[in-house]
Amino acid sequence: MGLRELRQKRGWTQRELADKAGVPYSRIADTERGARPIENMSLGMAVKIGDALRVSNLRKLLEDDGPKENTNE
Repeated sequence: MGLRELRQKRGWTQRELADKAGVPYSRIADTERGARPIENMSLGMAVKIGDALRVSNLRKLLEDDGPKENTNE
């Protein structure tokens, strides 16, 4: 269960999560669409997002949100 799935499970928009976590909206949006790798997120930002989502194991943020399209056709 990755960032997008955790956020959607709570019924929040990206902006709502950003406001609750106290992080820039663009960071949430860029991470979810893959423009900024979640692996490059600072520990401080990950903790803020994890706290807002009530996730004790921050590794859940790194999990895949679902199947990706096969672009090797």
